[in-house]
Formats: sequence, C-alpha cells, structure tokens
Amino acid sequence: MDGGMESPVGRSPRTPEAEIGHRLEDLWDVQQPQLSPSQKLNSCFEDLPVSSFPAAPPSQDASLADAVETLSKHKILSAPVRNVNAPEDASWIDKYIGIVEFPGIAVWLLHQFEIANSNPEDAASMGGCFFETLTSSEFYKNTKVEDIAGSFRWAPFLALQNSDSFLTMLLLLSKYRMKSLPVVDLGEGKIENVITQSAVVHMLAECVGLHWFENWGSKKLYELGLPIMKPNRLLKVSEEEPVLKAFKLMRKKGIGGLPVVNESGERAIGNISIRDVQYLLTAPEIYKDYRSITVKNFLTAVRSYLEEHHEASPMLRDLVTCKRDDTLEDIILRLDHEKIHRIYVVDEEENLQGVITLRDIISKLVHEPHGYFGDFFYGVVPLPESSRV
Repeated sequence: MDGGMESPVGRSPRTPEAEIGHRLEDLWDVQQPQLSPSQKLNSCFEDLPVSSFPAAPPSQDASLADAVETLSKHKILSAPVRNVNAPEDASWIDKYIGIVEFPGIAVWLLHQFEIANSNPEDAASMGGCFFETLTSSEFYKNTKVEDIAGSFRWAPFLALQNSDSFLTMLLLLSKYRMKSLPVVDLGEGKIENVITQSAVVHMLAECVGLHWFENWGSKKLYELGLPIMKPNRLLKVSEEEPVLKAFKLMRKKGIGGLPVVNESGERAIGNISIRDVQYLLTAPEIYKDYRSITVKNFLTAVRSYLEEHHEASPMLRDLVTCKRDDTLEDIILRLDHEKIHRIYVVDEEENLQGVITLRDIISKLVHEPHGYFGDFFYGVVPLPESSRV
C-alpha cells in the first residue's frame, strides 16, 4: 500500500463523509443480533436519508465550451442542465432538461467528425486541424448544451428525494447502473445535490477503520467474486490502434474506460478514459493527424501536454493495478487516493485478468430486497423527443 494513504479514522475534525460513517456505526451497533452482516448493512443504509450526503458543487446552464471546461476543471463526468426558459414556479421536472455527461459530449464530437468526413471538400480544407478548427469556431463557442440534446442520449434523469434512503441510492448506482443521481427538493422545485459513484467511494474511504466497514472491507477480492468479468470478455484496445476507435468503442458499449494493452494483448500498459476526450476539445494542439494517431501516441502527447502545463492528472502516473488477494479496503483507498474510476486486476506475471469499477464495489455493499422499488421507476423523466438513441 502507498504510505501516503493514511487511514481516515482518528482525524480531527471529521469530514462530512466521516460523519456519515460514524452515523452508520451507531446504527450498526443497534441492529438485531440475529441479522447477518449483509442484512445489517442493508438495514443501516435503509435508515439513513440521502439528505445527509455532502453537497456537490452547484450546476449552471452553459455553452458547450463552458461545460467541457467546467467538467474538466472539477474532474466530474456529469452535471444537471437547467432550462433557463422555465418559469420560476415550474416544477423541478420542467426546470431541468437532463444531465449532460462527458460520454454524451464525446458522441457529439464524433458526430461532428463524421459529418466532416462525409464531405471530402470540407475535410480537405481543414487538413489535420479539424478539432482545432471546431473549438475555435463561433459555432462551438455559442452552442448551448441544451441545443445539442438531440445529438446524443442524455443520462436517464431519475431523481431522488431528500427522504429517500442510502440503500435506494446505492442500488441505483450499482445494480441499476446510474452514473449519478440528482437529489430534488420538491418544495423548492430544484436539485439540491448530485450524488456520484466516485463520491460514494470517497465516503467509503473516509470510513476505513469503523467496525461496520471492516466487517465488509477486510474481505479479499476473490472472496467477493471480484473481478466480475472474465478475462476473455474484457473489452480492451491495443496501443497501436487509432484513438478514435477507442472513443467510438466506449461510445458504442456505453463504458467509461478501456485498458490499453501491448501488441500481444495480454499485458495492460495504460488506461484510456472517456474523460480524455476533453483533450480533443480543450487542447487540440496536442496532435494534428487526428484520423490516424494511435492510442499510444495520443497518451504520450497528453502526458507531454499535462507536464508542460503543470497539470496534475492520473495519466502522469503509472497504471494502477491490483491482485485478486488484495482486500476491498485496499482497492477503495487506492481508487480514492488516485482519483480514478477503475483499477485493473493482474496476475503474478502482470497479465491482465479483469477490471474493478466503482460500480462493482458499490454492488458488493448492498443487496436489493424482494419488491423493494415497487413503482419507484415511474418517476423517470423521459429522454428529449429529438434524441437519436
């Protein structure tokens, strides 16, 4: 373990996330003794309302360029988009258009790329500077996020109320594959918070050392059935393949990242994330030949750009890996410390064996009781009518 990752227990003053951990500890101590550890955890999370979760930075309507900059600056994948034309007394459903995500922006970006390629004369006039031309254009600067709602699928806008429980929130972020969850104040008709998978994992990292956490977090990965996906089913990209192929594969499969493997396909040498599409938009000068640049050369160019601009990023560090006999606590602390969304599992020869995501970790924390959600999903806001997906 990295010596810089000290256990959060004993810190003073407590962080808001650590306060949640201690509230869970109090609930754990009064659970019925005949309950299994898994049942105890479920019961604890059911008794804790999501209103107690620490608040995220507020969102705002923005141009696409501003949205990319904001998401990049705060290292977040998604944010709610307000409808600036909605009246003050509108319901929360009418006040918000949906949730914009980096994957959605990537789809829009690739769509523009395909439009340019469909017109050979336009593509030729741009040369190798398509993204540079795009990001410097008035079209890009003036395009509002809401204007391109039909260009990609919005994240399903399923909101929580302040009275909903942590158990509901954790199940939605894991089993039901939500990336983020707005928390709505129905009285005020506004979104008060957005809870993400990474925020939950940060909360868990702040709970290391507490009894309820150690009962679960001390288990080894293989004891919990992790990694879930078998090696032969793991999606990956070769270092010599075009980087646009990697982004298109993530778009097609709806995933947030891919391991980059060597020519043999056995050993992971890096990671490429959907968030890295930001460098096509915010730093187009990192390359010119966007049609054929390989994943390897793209990652090298991004690292050079980050070093030149003195920007901290996981991309500047070695690939983070683990073994199947590491504990879940180890993994949570490393994911939180490195600010990454996935960690790759390797064997003793460093061959790639699987991946563990934030969703995988949360899925091992709780289980869904029979009939738990009832008609809860009737509250999902539909996608925009113009959506292509």
